[in-house]
Amino acid sequence: MVQELTHPASIAGNPAEMEAFWMPFTANRQFKAQPRLFVSAKDMHYTTVDGRQVLDGTAGLWCVNAGHCRVKIAEAVSRQVNTMDYAPAFQMGHPGAFHLADRLAKMLPGDLDHVFFANSGSEAVESALKIAIAYHRAKGDGTRQRLIGRERGYHGVNFGGISVGGIPTVRKFFGSLLTGVDHLPHTHNLEHNAFSQGQPAWGAHLADDLERIVALHDASNIAAVIVEPVAGSTGVLIPPVGYLQRLREICDKYGILLIFDEVITGFGRLGAPFAADYFGVLPDMITVAKGITNGTVPMGAVFVRKHIYNAFMHGPENAIELFHGYTYSGHPVACAAALATLDVYEEEGLFHRANDLSSYWQDALHSLKGLPHVIDVRNLGLVGGIELEPIPGKPTARAFDVFLRAYEQGLLIRTTGDIIALSPPLILEKQHIDQMVSMLTDLLKATA
Repeated sequence: MVQELTHPASIAGNPAEMEAFWMPFTANRQFKAQPRLFVSAKDMHYTTVDGRQVLDGTAGLWCVNAGHCRVKIAEAVSRQVNTMDYAPAFQMGHPGAFHLADRLAKMLPGDLDHVFFANSGSEAVESALKIAIAYHRAKGDGTRQRLIGRERGYHGVNFGGISVGGIPTVRKFFGSLLTGVDHLPHTHNLEHNAFSQGQPAWGAHLADDLERIVALHDASNIAAVIVEPVAGSTGVLIPPVGYLQRLREICDKYGILLIFDEVITGFGRLGAPFAADYFGVLPDMITVAKGITNGTVPMGAVFVRKHIYNAFMHGPENAIELFHGYTYSGHPVACAAALATLDVYEEEGLFHRANDLSSYWQDALHSLKGLPHVIDVRNLGLVGGIELEPIPGKPTARAFDVFLRAYEQGLLIRTTGDIIALSPPLILEKQHIDQMVSMLTDLLKATA
């Protein structure tokens, strides 16, 4: 007997039915007392359970870059489900995974020409860290096991990602988890960089702290450095001019791999295919997820430079070169969604569109300067952060209040700490930017 889904409206009115779901990264008690439920979406808007339209200022969770419920992607997923729902990922394959990997490799910069598929950003980061350590072992440098992250960095929720990450609240819950991990200082400094438009001028020298870490541990013990080119989940921290280039120089100097976590910046968010393109810095690996399938089906990936892949390709031909993978690596349905998503990006020129709108976006966001409690505005591409002065003794409360009131008035934003983060779908029009900023202006003027 097939059980029919409960009508969405009845769920909101039935607290007992909502109790079983332990929601991720959510104040469960607050939410279940006052639920916020979406039941449909199209292009730039969600529809709530009570029929209201909500403008999506966050591309879902940084992932719906091409807008919601795109017909081409939905049809590709439907065709694949009805043709082949699953194919084993170990010692077998299906054409979609090879086609997708080849297409991705052709759009990547430099010799980032191999793709390892995972199912999320967290898994992509975990895979990249393991590949980095295994790469050095394959070269005979087995002592290179130390990993370097950055304060305020976010690299997902698995053991490796949390360990190289630097979100204080996460560390409060779980500790540091892995040993052999160090952290670079973050680059956020309101004294020097508040209200910078685009990349701040101050802070490139903070990359030189990697020299101190190398001196402490010796390069022979360090496998990789991982950073978000733009740190998204911690509140949109923009890299200072020259900072990423300096990290690349130091890593090259000591034979350390450089990993860019582009789970957020990948697939057009900055107006270029990847942040590596935007900044002109070639990392050794890039991790992606989110925008690779427009958020339609979970998928992650690690892009790897040729010399890393080749280091594993030795020994007997029937030997497994890398003992790592997932049941759903390169899942047929995810590959179908990703291929259709790449079609939409290309056919509609969405990366160029993001670049063309970035100046208008910048000017609109910075018009919020001077509003009550706004202590910083920062932007790059089609991403923005508005930092609010915390309420004394009540960190996060001010921004969360704005989040709740924005939802009630028809705008979806994201908050992290006392920072409002914006990352709209790349299909937005100038009128959507105007609407977002107008609503935020009114909300911030009324903020206690």
